[in-house]
Amino acid sequence: MEQQIIADLHIHSRFARATSRSIDIPNLVKYAKIKGLGLLGTGDFQHPEWSKELNVLEERDGLLYCQGFPFLWQTEVSLMYSQGGKGRRVHYVILAPNKEVVLQITKFLGSKGRLDYDGRPIFGFSSVILAEEMEKIDKNIEIIPAHSWTPWFGIFGSMSGFDSLKEAFGDKADMIHSIETGMSSDPEMNWRIKELNEKSIVSFSDIHSFWPWRIGREATIFTGDLTYKNILNQVRNNEFFGTVETDPAYGKYHWDGHRNCKFSCSPEESKKLNNICPVCRKPLTIGVENRVEELATNPKGFKPRNAKPFYKILPLHELIALAKGSTLASKKTWATYNQLIGKFDNEFNVLLKADKNELAKLLGDEKLVELIMDNRVGNIRVKPGYDGTYGIPMLKEKQKTLF
Repeated sequence: MEQQIIADLHIHSRFARATSRSIDIPNLVKYAKIKGLGLLGTGDFQHPEWSKELNVLEERDGLLYCQGFPFLWQTEVSLMYSQGGKGRRVHYVILAPNKEVVLQITKFLGSKGRLDYDGRPIFGFSSVILAEEMEKIDKNIEIIPAHSWTPWFGIFGSMSGFDSLKEAFGDKADMIHSIETGMSSDPEMNWRIKELNEKSIVSFSDIHSFWPWRIGREATIFTGDLTYKNILNQVRNNEFFGTVETDPAYGKYHWDGHRNCKFSCSPEESKKLNNICPVCRKPLTIGVENRVEELATNPKGFKPRNAKPFYKILPLHELIALAKGSTLASKKTWATYNQLIGKFDNEFNVLLKADKNELAKLLGDEKLVELIMDNRVGNIRVKPGYDGTYGIPMLKEKQKTLF
């Protein structure tokens, strides 16, 4: 089998808002290896302080290396502007082929606004202008709509997005070769959108910390040589192996609801409520499942001819905490996690490959072993997240009262 590279190409530095102050390159390398990742995005390459740390790394074939671990030049930008009489807020991941191109992108972005206040800078120009300017700099720059269905900042988001790539990019829509699923959607949901049937459906984590339940929780599996050119070709031509996805219900915007009202509901229930919260009587935040249904032209279950396989799995810390009734970061959870990593080398080996009998022998915990096996085949139900609240994995005996 050709070499597989599990990559998380949407991350942030400690200079982005709401991120861990402990994010540095050595910690990213450490936890990427523990997770089982083989490639990371650099995150925030235009930020003046983070760029200083990136620039001391060795560059080969368009990738940066720290302690032998590769990073690909990557950042995220936030565009806020008006189009068609509506305020638009859209986030984009940008991949770049080398340091020289990164410097040109940084120069352009710096001409449009400040780069030092946030690792994910905000600009007032349009998606079309972004595409035009990146194309002028280098045709090997890749623009990927980030967490494409998130209500406030996804390209298809219910609150500030568009109904199509064409609407957002006009005659530059052909420059967009892929979209990022985001945690609240999965490939099956995106396959229902006809416009996306010829696009790559990729997945990355958008991490704000390096902890194993964040880094690599969503990823794309590439094959072959570890070069920018190879990664870019697979994204543009839909030739990667597949993706790693969380259950979309685990995402923070899967269902409709109001976090402050502690109310959530399915799209069917929202329709009955005329999208009005029964608690505060204000419009609900419309989640991803509802928005997909609104834009879908293909029926549920439709699968494009070029569809890629995907693993639908929850992070290992979630399984351990669920089995032991503990929290993600508790000593009890970490002790079991470290025991598993010590035996199986990295988290993806545990989640996808470890033999059931070996797990049982090591753990002596039937409940956790069964959760790992169920997780491997996407058989753990999750109480859907909504309006910025993560979904909650449920034990089987509790699921009966929720679904």
